[in-house]
Amino acid sequence: MPATFIYDAVRTPFGRAGGALAGVRPDDLAAVVMRATIERAGLDPARIDDVIFGDANQAGEDNRDVARMGVLLAGFPTTVPGVTVNRLCGSSVEAVIQGSRAIEAGDADVVLTGGVESMSRAPYVVEKSPRAYPSIGNQTMWNTAIGWRMTNPALPPEWTISNGQSAEKLAGLYGIDRDAQDAFALRSHRLAAAAWAAGVYDGEIVQVPGAVLARDEGIRDDTTLEALGGLRPLFGRDGAGTVTAGNASPINDGASAVLLAAEGAVDAEPLARVAGRGVFGNDPDVFGVAPVEAANRALARAGRTWADVDVVELNEAFASQSLACLQGWPDLDPARVNIHGGAIAIGHPLGASGGRIIGHAAHELRRRGGGVAVAAICIGVGQGLAVVLER
Repeated sequence: MPATFIYDAVRTPFGRAGGALAGVRPDDLAAVVMRATIERAGLDPARIDDVIFGDANQAGEDNRDVARMGVLLAGFPTTVPGVTVNRLCGSSVEAVIQGSRAIEAGDADVVLTGGVESMSRAPYVVEKSPRAYPSIGNQTMWNTAIGWRMTNPALPPEWTISNGQSAEKLAGLYGIDRDAQDAFALRSHRLAAAAWAAGVYDGEIVQVPGAVLARDEGIRDDTTLEALGGLRPLFGRDGAGTVTAGNASPINDGASAVLLAAEGAVDAEPLARVAGRGVFGNDPDVFGVAPVEAANRALARAGRTWADVDVVELNEAFASQSLACLQGWPDLDPARVNIHGGAIAIGHPLGASGGRIIGHAAHELRRRGGGVAVAAICIGVGQGLAVVLER
């Protein structure tokens, strides 16, 4: 069975809600990273067997298969197909997983994967009346940027709490207090700022024309424990909560791309090999800990244990959720996790985040000259995905 290799990975800097990238359509963001990845690899785009891109929203300008739209806007031949996949926050990890399966099954030699999200441009939507000519009554308008909408009343109400409420629930279940969450958030900002200053991210960033960013827009060099501690809890009752805007990931815009190919299919040295994959589901109201078992399964399928792992990229949806996952991996040294910052600082444009963590893990293995990496992500409605990389 052919192995799958990552030959390159790029992303845009992530913009904050209403920030530098808010004026850029998601299909244009996708086209930027698609084009850059292929140009960097020196690859004729006609050789791409498929483009698989993740996108969590698909309610606005990212409708009608944004992967195919990105292909056309990138100037690739019309013979290059594109498909959009949706596993919410894990959509671009799902894209990498599906692309690697296609290569290993012999259905493709070169697959361009990744994801995109413009949460700034996510539209408001209104439910359509089931009657042809409604004459009375009001309609609810829904914000599609994030979270539950048009929820089926048949679902248990305890499942349909917001992600922030779920993060608050995990904090209680795992005994994670406000101070620990704020300290984790501060670490994320400091490590991300230091990594950008040291040029760690230079080799994986592509700028968006007309919206150049010196670095990810959400990083706060000047934040402190005191500043984080002064923020108001958002989800607890009577101000008793622990989850704040400071210890949760923000709302963002951005795109990422990961070039997958069989060995030798691209004339370049690969960054890493996809060695294992894992997926797991749990109750929606504790969605944030699903990466624990997903990563355990991915490692088992790769024939590895946590003792073999050199670096972990865990998407930081919330500090409480991330710290809960670390409790679930007692054999993992927390110092190996998100060594260059995480989503609390860098940002979490839903469909693009998985490509970011996989891409950064692959680049880090090259910087180290080898090793084993795990990229894991939690997913709203109770799922987790993980990929193991080796070099």
